[in-house]
Parts: sequence; structure tokens; C-alpha cells
Amino acid sequence: MRPLPARSFSRHLVAFTGLLMLSAPLARAADDDAPKGPAVTVLKVAKSCFSDIVEATGTIIAREETSVRPERPGLKVTEVLGEAGDTITAGQVLARLALPEGGTLQVTAPVAGVIATSTAQIGNFASAKGEALFTIVARSEYDLVGLVATTDIRKLAVGQQATVRIAGAGDLDGKVRRIGPTVEPNIQQGMVYIGISSQKRLLLNASGRALIKTGQSCNVAVPLTAVQYSSAGTVVQVIRRNRVETKRVEVGLMSGGNIEVRDGLNEGDVVVARAGALLREGDPVRPAMATAEAAK
Repeated sequence: MRPLPARSFSRHLVAFTGLLMLSAPLARAADDDAPKGPAVTVLKVAKSCFSDIVEATGTIIAREETSVRPERPGLKVTEVLGEAGDTITAGQVLARLALPEGGTLQVTAPVAGVIATSTAQIGNFASAKGEALFTIVARSEYDLVGLVATTDIRKLAVGQQATVRIAGAGDLDGKVRRIGPTVEPNIQQGMVYIGISSQKRLLLNASGRALIKTGQSCNVAVPLTAVQYSSAGTVVQVIRRNRVETKRVEVGLMSGGNIEVRDGLNEGDVVVARAGALLREGDPVRPAMATAEAAK
């Protein structure tokens, strides 16, 4: 093999040196982009809808209670056909009474509903002015009379849907029927009436809780664990180019471990799933996308 001429060798040497100088910045840039720093779990911000829920706690009452008595005095109970807790129809025979002159008188239900109480006992006397033989929750309609914080009363409106939770009866559908016009001054709470129609017998004066849906808001959402609260405000740690950026956000409603972000984030942003004080602005990190289970 013949040696290269001196001039040709010089040209090859200059070209090779240039390639080395060009590759050095590219190598440094690749090193800068390479993941480094602590590993952090991240997730992509997605949109979600949140229900604005107002809570009311109170007791169960009959919306309308009908008393059943005979029209005549001095009648003796001879047969009892209805008991407390029975669901009845209008016109159903509840008891039979003996007339002084002989024969019997039937006591019937004036309305359909549920028998709330009964004092009817065979051998006892009944009259038009005495204690009622039966009281009926008319049409099986109940109210939860609940108290609501003054700050939440302005959110309420007649017709809003509610879920009513009563011990022993499970969850029942309800609806805001009436909102009290005043506030209890000592506790600064107002009154709301939640209408319930149930074929189940509800115990009067039982305690219950209503979750009233007053509205809905749809925005991007993040886990509660992704949000930090400090003197600087409410912040979320965003990952861009494998480095931490701290973003101030405006948060809203909460539900199921997530919180609504009304301003400060966009759909698709990558955030630290569990923000921590150890991560600071500009820190390099090695992001790992959260699984579906870990993101919950």
C-alpha cells in the first residue's frame, strides 16, 4: 500500500479532527438528555367531572300523618287486622269494633301508606276524641329534616337530587322539597326538607344523612397526593425534559381521592403522583409512568 502524499494526509487529519470536535457537543447534549436523578412516579393529567355535594344531617319524619279513629264513642275493639309497619291501601279494613246496640263497625284506612303506630287492642274502647287507633304515613312519603351549614344553603334549590342514607334502610333516592327561610342563630345552620318515597317502613325520628347534588364541574384532575399546600400557595410538580417544574394551581372540588384543577395545568401534562418537599425546582429526575392501580 502506497503512503498518502503529505498534502492528502493533512486534509484527512483536519477532517478527522473536525469530526471529533463536532461529536463532542453532541455527546454532551445526549448526556444532558439522559435520565438521571431520583426515580419518581408520574402520571398524565386527564379530564374528569366532579359533583358538588352538600351534606345535610337530621331525622326522619312523616310528610303527612293521618290519624284513624271511630266516629262514635264507646265502641269496643273486637278484631285487629292492621299492625304497625304494615303497608296498606286506601279502604283496607284495619279493625272491627262492637256497637253498643249490637253489630260491628269496620275501621278502614282513609289513605294508602304505612301504619306508623297502633294502639288498637282487643277489648279496649275507642272513641272519636280519644287516642288514635292507628296513625298512617300517608302515601309512604317521608321527609328527612336536615341541617345544612349556612355557607352551603345558597347552593340549594328545590328539585335537586339527593342520596339519603339511613341506618338499617340503606341508600334511598330523595329530592329537595323545601328550604327553610331562616337560620338557627346559635349554630348558624339552616333547615332543608328532603322528600323520600319508600315502600320500606322507615322508623320515624331515626337519624339520617343526605348527600345533595347541587352542581357539576368538569376540568382536569390530579390525585390529592400530587398537590402541595404552602405559604407560596397551592402547587403541583410538573415534569418537563426530565426536570421538575413547580406550577401554582387553582383547585376546586374533590372526589374519590382526586381533586379538580381549575387553572394552572393542561390536559396531558405530566405531574409527580406523590409530590414531596425533597424535589425542588429544576431537579433532574427519572420519571416512571404510574400504573392504573398506583394512580388511584
